[in-house]
Amino acid sequence: MKTHTKETQSTITPAKSLQFLKEGNQRFQDNLKANRNLLEQVNDTSEGQFPFATILSCIDSRVSAELVFDQGLGDIFSIRIAGNFVNVDILGSMEFACKLAGTKLVVVLGHTSCGAIKGACDHARMGNLTALINKLEPAVAAVKEPKDEQIRNSKNLEFVDRVSEENVHLTIENIRERSRILVDMEQNDEIKIIGAMYDLSTGTVSFYE
Repeated sequence: MKTHTKETQSTITPAKSLQFLKEGNQRFQDNLKANRNLLEQVNDTSEGQFPFATILSCIDSRVSAELVFDQGLGDIFSIRIAGNFVNVDILGSMEFACKLAGTKLVVVLGHTSCGAIKGACDHARMGNLTALINKLEPAVAAVKEPKDEQIRNSKNLEFVDRVSEENVHLTIENIRERSRILVDMEQNDEIKIIGAMYDLSTGTVSFYE
């Protein structure tokens, strides 16, 4: 599989970008990989990059976007932070990726059994982690069930995963509220902003369409 060029990138639509990721995740689940010469891709991308998607995911070592979507060098921008939320620096990175570098798809990728989300469910407090957890706690509050505080914690994995899903939706809302550039591009059908969840037990990515 060849690296994308300026010409091939220009022909890719948001829908096609999403299809590329779906096909890549299916290959990952089937334990297949597209045939790539990574050293050749190093050479091909040495003077420029033309990725088709920007993916915001968690730092979790089991959730590498390049691997779970079976992508090569120069295919995607990968932004990673515990809890896959946005701040001004991440929004700026997304704006660069889409407006200047030409990606057609923004994916906010959460995952099951997320450690950062577990910390938010438990209202963990520790050093600089406290400020990060504070940014995730709105997702905890947004999940109304169960009401019993005794089971609204990290031991309840169903609750944790529901909070992870809510966090993805809230992150997308934040992107649209805080980035005029990305909203304008989405309204003009230049890009698509979409959420997804990765299942640690199966390797499956489910998109919220």
